[in-house]
Amino acid sequence: MGHLVRTDDGRVLVAEEWGSPSGVPVMLFHGTPGTRLGTLLPGVSAQHPGFRFLAYDRPGYGESGRAAGRRVADAARDAAAVADAFGVGQFAVVGRSGGGPHALACAALLPERVRAAAVLVGLAPPDGAGLDWFAGMTPFNVREYGLARAHLDGRDPGGLERDLADRAVVLRRDPVRLLDDLRADLNPHDLPVVEDPRVRSVLLRTYREALRVSHHGWLDDCLAFVRPWGFDVASVASPVLLWHGLDDAFSPVAHTRWLAGRIPGAELVLVPDAGHFAAQLAVPDVLRWLERQGVGR
Repeated sequence: MGHLVRTDDGRVLVAEEWGSPSGVPVMLFHGTPGTRLGTLLPGVSAQHPGFRFLAYDRPGYGESGRAAGRRVADAARDAAAVADAFGVGQFAVVGRSGGGPHALACAALLPERVRAAAVLVGLAPPDGAGLDWFAGMTPFNVREYGLARAHLDGRDPGGLERDLADRAVVLRRDPVRLLDDLRADLNPHDLPVVEDPRVRSVLLRTYREALRVSHHGWLDDCLAFVRPWGFDVASVASPVLLWHGLDDAFSPVAHTRWLAGRIPGAELVLVPDAGHFAAQLAVPDVLRWLERQGVGR
């Protein structure tokens, strides 16, 4: 069980820390579905002793209390509560996949606290001008986010809820099923990453914990991504790294290209022969980037 953090509105978030207590704080934001347990592969913390890692389960995941109707922007409030609970003032943020938008929210809305932000295989806002949001996206995600939009506009207000509730029942018994469901959409570059024992064990552990209590975190993430985020990505003033595998179809690379064109001074790293799950292996490179920004000193 992690550290329990109480928010100003009385909710409880489950958080955890790793690494050196005197290290530079870095807050990690997990994917969708996910928890704090899926943010670092084994050994990364020990290999980078200059950092202190913080992570928390977003509302509705694991034991973190639900915040129905939450927006992406609300992550800034929760991240600030977690940082305060651990006695942290300034920190860097790193978000992978579904954690990417939430990391950007912190960079935009906590400018005095967030020193730098890295987003790996993230999403762009659904109302991004000139962006075809679904283009190049896997059928698995097109279906889920399509149901999310149908929920919000009233065409099928219960469809996503039913779908994810049913999936969660199956995955609580056997989290491997989620990897099996995704397998049809994995490209040849993702398959060996997912089969890597370190990556596979972390993914299964985080899926199990994410859905152990309910499916609400997954549901609320999907809805948050397809409604207005509540902030302008162009307002981010801290250094930003945008990392994406060119063969990713879960979060299409066009999303990161769009973000790179809107976030002032963002550094864009596009990696050939890499898919979505390669981001699990890229965290050490991201930490070295943070050091180059002066965050690690």
